[in-house]
Amino acid sequence: MGYLQLLSALFKEMFVIARYTRPEMGRIWSEENKYRCWLTVEIAASEALAEAGIVPAEAARAIREKAKFDVARIQEIEAEVKHDVIAFTTAVAEHIGPESRWLHYGLTSTDVVDTAQALQIREASAIIRAGIVQLAEVLKTRALEFKHTPMIGRTHGIHAEPTTFGLKLLVWYSEMQRNLTRFDAAAEDLRVGKLSGAVGTFGHLKPEHEERICAQLGLKPAAVATQVIQRDRHAAYLGTLAVLASTLDKIATEIRHLQRTEVREAEEFFSEKQKGSSAMPHKRNPITCEQISGLARVVRSNSQAALENVALWHERDISHSSAERVILPDSTILADYLLHKTAGLIETLLVYPARMLKNLESTGGLVFSGQLLLDLAEAGMLREEAYKLVQSHAMRAWKEDLVFRDLVKADAKITALLSPAKLAAAFDSKRQLANVDAIFQRVLG
Repeated sequence: MGYLQLLSALFKEMFVIARYTRPEMGRIWSEENKYRCWLTVEIAASEALAEAGIVPAEAARAIREKAKFDVARIQEIEAEVKHDVIAFTTAVAEHIGPESRWLHYGLTSTDVVDTAQALQIREASAIIRAGIVQLAEVLKTRALEFKHTPMIGRTHGIHAEPTTFGLKLLVWYSEMQRNLTRFDAAAEDLRVGKLSGAVGTFGHLKPEHEERICAQLGLKPAAVATQVIQRDRHAAYLGTLAVLASTLDKIATEIRHLQRTEVREAEEFFSEKQKGSSAMPHKRNPITCEQISGLARVVRSNSQAALENVALWHERDISHSSAERVILPDSTILADYLLHKTAGLIETLLVYPARMLKNLESTGGLVFSGQLLLDLAEAGMLREEAYKLVQSHAMRAWKEDLVFRDLVKADAKITALLSPAKLAAAFDSKRQLANVDAIFQRVLG
């Protein structure tokens, strides 16, 4: 075997690259399993048609008992005939004998391919769903752990008002629950088979035959089809994976920001023997987060190809087929990998509450300007006057690196309206975080 042939053999069944393919998901998209699903559809069809009296019972029995295939043999035949389904049925027929004339009876290639692909997607969806549930549980556990851990909330990257790290995690948990709902709907929408012939008119079989075959496979029949199951279903599925990947990207991006040297409120786990840089021994880089963000882009870009696949010529062309050989395996493989990596990231995340508190207090109470504004208005000062007064002290604190709280305490207009106790309350983060329990109750019940 030559060098190029060897490389081809090694990488023939690799999707994305092996680095990102977890074994269980990789098996689903292997050539072996693809043909196994094709054969499952063929056997179910022959048995359903035998029950209907179309295929002889002994032929259906022979197909079930004798039908098998060898991937290498299929590829050998395909090299000659240039048609994968014909190569498959020819290779299977070699094992069945004379009864093979009833194999693939009344079917067109896409009847088998699209229906079998639904079986593969169903297998892949079960793994992805488990990954979504696992990540959601990890997020919930850590959200409860840091429920009352105060930190500064940021808008536009700038300190805003206090929040808690638990609330940040709770937001992600809630989003994952929505992802689960969306994913379940998209996966269910793709749990369909189609055996209605070359243009979807049941020219050789009847709708009840399709219904019986699909029932044996645990699928629903597409209510109406052309030669193919319509690709809006696939686009919605890959679009849902793109949204899911974007959530994981969102989580990873936030952690990357929190790990910045100037922030250092949380960071990826860094093992004892791990190295961050070949040149700088001090480096602790958010490499997992960056990998998640990078691979999420691939999943999102694949959803664009799925959208392009919706518009096919007339009752069918095969412009979608080549793209789906890439985007369906790659997107499900990456979704599985990214869910696994993100769950591990959150589960082992290093969190630094003391640093969070230090950053929260780093502006000398500047982040309580909104509460002070409200307290002054409540005490009788016109809101516009109160805003102008509070902002003047805030801007001075910014520019001159002064302590905002001290500037406020020295202002006679403010102290005339607010007692020391009320001023202290204006700068108390517990006051602004009093509803954290209520938010958790609303999300978790």
